[in-house]
Amino acid sequence: MSAKQNQEKQSHLPVAKNEDVEFSAEVADRDDFEAAERAKAADHRQEDN
Repeated sequence: MSAKQNQEKQSHLPVAKNEDVEFSAEVADRDDFEAAERAKAADHRQEDN
């Protein structure tokens, strides 16, 4: 598959905000909380565009 065909195929993929990832504060460490905050900030940036 050429790069152009691949790009066209990917442009038709749905963009999902919610993923099937479970976050458990009981077993989360500092890195997990930091990643959750970064994901939340990224979601807000996407909503603003």
